[in-house]
Amino acid sequence: MKCPYCGHLENKVVDSRLNKEFTITRRRRSCESCTQRFTTYERLEVTMPMLVKKDDRREAWDRLKVVNGLKKACEKRPVSMAKIEEFVDTIEMKLQDMGEREIPSKIVGEYLMNGLREMDEVAYVRFASVYRQFKDLNEFMEELKGMLGGQEK
Repeated sequence: MKCPYCGHLENKVVDSRLNKEFTITRRRRSCESCTQRFTTYERLEVTMPMLVKKDDRREAWDRLKVVNGLKKACEKRPVSMAKIEEFVDTIEMKLQDMGEREIPSKIVGEYLMNGLREMDEVAYVRFASVYRQFKDLNEFMEELKGMLGGQEK
């Protein structure tokens, strides 16, 4: 690590600490040349797979886009932002665990649909109406019937 004060490359770690979520390591360092202290932060760099869209386009994973879509579906519903963030974290972990470089966006859509169905039924219906691109009221009613039929079991 290069000293930000004198540019010397040799330094020693004086103190290391993890943040509350155990995702970032904070290190206090001391330069062996000028003895100035400085702080560095280490974070694991995670690469998300590319999403393969219906028309075979490739698109980078965009967490913000997913969060915004879920926020819109959960608007005026009793679903906290923390719950949405936690849900997206879970989706990201699932995608990383797959170990693939490319994943069909349909898989992500299904993960989102299944999670929303458990989280809030109204948000699920809102999201489904956009995601499934219902052509008419009959398709929408079929989805609702399927959802209601699943509850009776």
